[in-house]
Amino acid sequence: MIELKDIDKTFGGIHAVDHVTGTIREGMVFGLIGSNGAGKSTLLRMISGVMKPDSGAVFIEGENVYENPGIKSQVCFLSDSPYYFPNADIARMRDYYAMIYPSFDRKQFDSLAKKFKLDMTRKVNSFSKGMKKQVSILLGLCSGTKYLLCDETFDGLDPVVRQAVKSLFAAEILNRDFTPVISSHNLRELEDICDSIGLLHNGKLLLTQDLDQVRSNICKLQCVIPDSHREQELIRSLHILKMERTGSLLTLTVRGERTEVMRTAQEQKPLFIEVLPLTLEEIFISETEVAGYDIKDFLH
Repeated sequence: MIELKDIDKTFGGIHAVDHVTGTIREGMVFGLIGSNGAGKSTLLRMISGVMKPDSGAVFIEGENVYENPGIKSQVCFLSDSPYYFPNADIARMRDYYAMIYPSFDRKQFDSLAKKFKLDMTRKVNSFSKGMKKQVSILLGLCSGTKYLLCDETFDGLDPVVRQAVKSLFAAEILNRDFTPVISSHNLRELEDICDSIGLLHNGKLLLTQDLDQVRSNICKLQCVIPDSHREQELIRSLHILKMERTGSLLTLTVRGERTEVMRTAQEQKPLFIEVLPLTLEEIFISETEVAGYDIKDFLH
């Protein structure tokens, strides 16, 4: 298990990570989402032990990860912009990772490189961005570490490769003790792979929950209530995050369990009523709007 205990990091006048506390359980896919500049990359670097928090600590298996070679050998961090040695081909990078990570699986790597049609003798720096990402992901998967931290993993990958990578992650979780932590702006890609998410905004962790739990506690209500008094009573009785109106149709983003929201709305005798689940992207927008990050700020 990964434990974040009041970790804080500042660069000059920028508060990149603001006293974050949370846990990431084992054997699940954890998605780290957040606005641009929210502190996701900084947080991943502190979890991996590459960067030291100004205060607080990151614990993995109950041990402080920073300057702890034994624990760090169980963590592989894949940067958004992976570094490769100048003029190195894939085979050389494979050999380097095998030297760093004792559990690196050469046979698996060679097999996957062949399936992904990656030329082992070709210089990595001659590859496209997407192909470089593929090499990075395969190196990370085959490192044999218990924890794989991925910064913008799917960025630059085509749809077929993205699906293949998701399948590889799922297979690794089934076959060994494996916990991937994935940071991404592509929320639709995370939606069908993550078991739990953490939402980071302005360096603060707004929430960390199982995705099913997040979905069950927030929904979209659409209704038409002819009686304005009854409509106002409904508005007062719900925990509303966002409200929109199109003619007589009222659309509310509501915090609460779907059946309870429906029951509350039906008490006001609506002509039309529908309760819809929210996508991860809609949940992100709703939660960050509450925190003051609103698309309207960019339009005025």
